[in-house]
Amino acid sequence: MPLRTLYLDVDGVVCPFGPAGHNGWGTPWRRADAGLLPVAFAPELVAGLNSLAAAELRCVWLTSWEELAPRYLCPAIGLDGARWPYLRSEGAGSGPGWWKLDAIQDDVERTAPDAVVWVDDQLAYEAEAQAWARIMGRRVLTVSPDPRQGISPSELAAVSSFLGQPVF
Repeated sequence: MPLRTLYLDVDGVVCPFGPAGHNGWGTPWRRADAGLLPVAFAPELVAGLNSLAAAELRCVWLTSWEELAPRYLCPAIGLDGARWPYLRSEGAGSGPGWWKLDAIQDDVERTAPDAVVWVDDQLAYEAEAQAWARIMGRRVLTVSPDPRQGISPSELAAVSSFLGQPVF
């Protein structure tokens, strides 16, 4: 079975910044206390991520929340990600590159997945990360959601479609 990995950020992706009104699914945002701070989320997104994670998929936290995502966020919003590993920002701020790019490159080299999905609202602004994804070719899908909305229904559908297709 091919190894497929989803790397997921939290802020601006699962939990948007300052959402108002209704989410992309047409329902009101839900709010929860994630232990350290209140978060907003779309329950439809959480259900979709839970469905993806239930398939043969390796899910990895790639967020500044690090261990706080599985410990506090998951139980607060009902996301089944408490057992997902998280990548650390080892040496963050001590060098020219984006720590998330360094972390994902190291993890991809170590685990050698056949397909990679990287979802981070910052990706649209990170030229080096975009260049890496282009070099990786068809085996990488990058998604950079609107940070005020998080992952949209069409973005989640694109992730699901990509993960369901043969890579080669």
